Amino acid sequence: MKIVYGLKSVGPAIVVAAVVLGPGSILTSSKVGSQFGFAALPILALAVVLMIAMVALSGRLGVTYEHSLCEELAQRLGRWVAIAVGGILFVLVALFQSSNNIAVVAGIEPLLETGDGEATFLSSPFSRGAILAVVNLFVLLCLYRMRHLYGVVERLMKVLVLLMVLAFFFNFLVVLLRGAGYQPSAATGKRDLIPLIGMIGTTFSIGGAFYQGYLVREKGWTVGNVKQNLADSFLGISILGGVTAVILMTSTLVFYGRAEPVVLSSVGDVARQLEPLFGPSAKVIFCVGIFAGAFSSFLVNAMIGGTVLADSLGLGSRMDDRWTRHLTALALLIGMGVAILSLAGAKGTVGLITFAQALTVLGLPALALALLYLGTRPELSGEKKIPRWILGLGCAGLLVACVLAVRTAAIVYGKIAGA
Repeated sequence: MKIVYGLKSVGPAIVVAAVVLGPGSILTSSKVGSQFGFAALPILALAVVLMIAMVALSGRLGVTYEHSLCEELAQRLGRWVAIAVGGILFVLVALFQSSNNIAVVAGIEPLLETGDGEATFLSSPFSRGAILAVVNLFVLLCLYRMRHLYGVVERLMKVLVLLMVLAFFFNFLVVLLRGAGYQPSAATGKRDLIPLIGMIGTTFSIGGAFYQGYLVREKGWTVGNVKQNLADSFLGISILGGVTAVILMTSTLVFYGRAEPVVLSSVGDVARQLEPLFGPSAKVIFCVGIFAGAFSSFLVNAMIGGTVLADSLGLGSRMDDRWTRHLTALALLIGMGVAILSLAGAKGTVGLITFAQALTVLGLPALALALLYLGTRPELSGEKKIPRWILGLGCAGLLVACVLAVRTAAIVYGKIAGA
């Protein structure tokens, strides 16, 4: 009975995990494993713990308050505060969406390479833009044609997460049993902090956590479902952390500690970590996985920005609301436009994706502050009171978010100044 109860409790957080665990997360954790090895695991574990707390906090606020999160902010602090929060999250989603678009091209490109490594059809910016236009048009059609979006999305995400867990776990076992020549004493070359920040930003995604407060309302949960929310948060985000850890450890066993540092500049390079299980087919399987991961998170990721921005403007907070769909479409188009501009003349798609993932941490402090503000209101008493451990970890998450934002801003400024 407990197993059945646990399975029924999973829902909103698994949607968050599936969206966060997109192609960018797969590629950044692979790069982190190749550069930092097992030393990055404690950092990942910390990010997972903070993410569980933030998701649990957001979900609890969603089932506790009468109105949606941005509407509560608008009534308490003014509409402009809600619009600022919604706008920040919308921009973060657009950046994240651009990495999904880039990953679509990155997933197709290696499959079309000739023997000398040169791409054929996707070698020009026009052809890349055409592919992205077709993909986004199809997603837009799905957005406006589908009804009762939440139920469809939840079922799809559960299936996709299960497939990712099985594929990466079995590949890790094969790598571990065969041995991949892990040499922790060997030189590893210069370490780039951008992938590490990107991994933290995709695992400890306060933007995704913020959306949990909306998903629990779509699920129909109320204040009587606080235990389900906690179980959902713990299980869903633990799966996210577990898959990320498996990818990181697999990359460590395959790439870390080589006498000559491994440079993962393309999806084809990263796909080599699947060779122990899939052999020569590794590139095809990994590229298809990257494409599927990007495509599956396309709609839901954009919907995070569309829903929260619509709510902040007082235009509705449900997936099926008209303005939610319109603003979701806007997020899709912006993400596509940024990706097309980024890919024009770009040589390394992995670098673009990890850079976009790292940029998403810049707006995290504002979202964390909003959640903590709503979670510490004096009227939340009795069964509505937020547990101290959740608030304590939430404050720690705010501190981490501030440090990441400052560090990322410094790195980005350094790259721009040095360009």
